[in-house]
Amino acid sequence: MQTISLSVARRTALAAQGFADPRPASAPTRRHLAKVLSRVQLLQLDSVNVAVRAHYMPLFSRLGPYDPALVDDAAWSHRARRPRLLVESWAHEASLLPIEDWPLLRSGAKRDGWWRNYTRVVDTMPGLLDDVLAVVKEHGPIGAGAIEKELETEAVRRGPGAWWERSVVKKACEYLFGVGQLSTGTRRSFERLYDLTERVVPPEILSRKVSADEGARGLIDRSARALGVATETDLRDYYRLGPDVTRQAVQELVEEGVLEPVQVADWRAVAYRHVEARTPRAVPGRALLCPFDPLIWERARTERLFGFRYRIEIYVPEPKRVHGYYVFPFLLDGELSARVDLKSDRAAGVLRVQGAFAEPGADQTRVAAELAGELRTMAEWQGLDGVAVGERGDLARALRRAVK
Repeated sequence: MQTISLSVARRTALAAQGFADPRPASAPTRRHLAKVLSRVQLLQLDSVNVAVRAHYMPLFSRLGPYDPALVDDAAWSHRARRPRLLVESWAHEASLLPIEDWPLLRSGAKRDGWWRNYTRVVDTMPGLLDDVLAVVKEHGPIGAGAIEKELETEAVRRGPGAWWERSVVKKACEYLFGVGQLSTGTRRSFERLYDLTERVVPPEILSRKVSADEGARGLIDRSARALGVATETDLRDYYRLGPDVTRQAVQELVEEGVLEPVQVADWRAVAYRHVEARTPRAVPGRALLCPFDPLIWERARTERLFGFRYRIEIYVPEPKRVHGYYVFPFLLDGELSARVDLKSDRAAGVLRVQGAFAEPGADQTRVAAELAGELRTMAEWQGLDGVAVGERGDLARALRRAVK
């Protein structure tokens, strides 16, 4: 078994994620979107909008400024001359992924998720699913609230209570979405509008039957392409597959020559390198990474690759936060060299840096200069007038000077 250095593993991973590709010189197009997707395989969705929606940011990180309508059109448009490129499904978490991958997610390789907890609603109200499907068939794309109004029964109206007490109609919709009978036809202010899957996924894709074993191999192959070099647990996490399914798929892909076992220096577990992975001599350039960027969403892997301990602190009480509410790591020339807590203040027209922190050993003057440039680019992309740097963090003073 070949042994590779941590530096080789890091450069391989960055190239696999698209960070060795130069940003386009002109306005990014659907072709550029497709190229990024061929690297990352999926875009995670998340409701937090303190800086920018999670599914928009990974493309900015790799392409630079682009029109977010590029994603909207690819994911939620029904225009005949512009076929849908992306579909929503539970993959890593709620995600956008290439529509041709739909059969892999529905193959049985991936276990049912949290929506299986809603089977009690299905069992106690057996006619509800048929009623919901009938409304969606007639009115879709349609939101859960509008479905409730259409059904016009007191039993399914949203009652008072805490935010997690979803109405039974919403539970039914999410159950049907989880099992693949409903999909997202479009979104309105990030609200999911449900439609019949048969009206979202083309018939030639919807009818394609894939066995669970084939589905697992296909998903692990995509994980390995996206990660470049990864342990079995890394590969498993990308689409949140089960351990037994993953181990079998990895073994079969090794036998087929798609994956090559390697030992990464200082990693305890055996890693697997995709046969098509490349390792550039260097990965120059810079990028801000949102908390849900696929390069860093597996925190243990991020620490193994970059020596960068990263935790999202949204749910941590404010006095106990170390770095901030919504922190973006900063990638510079292949290293995670800093992190910034960002907020888009649209009322004031500025991108606020509420905290700025350099990594140990980083050249703060250079990091601040490069980070200031990327922050200005991000602010302009969002239609903001400038960048405002606060007081928190050891990099804040240098960053304020660089921004000015």
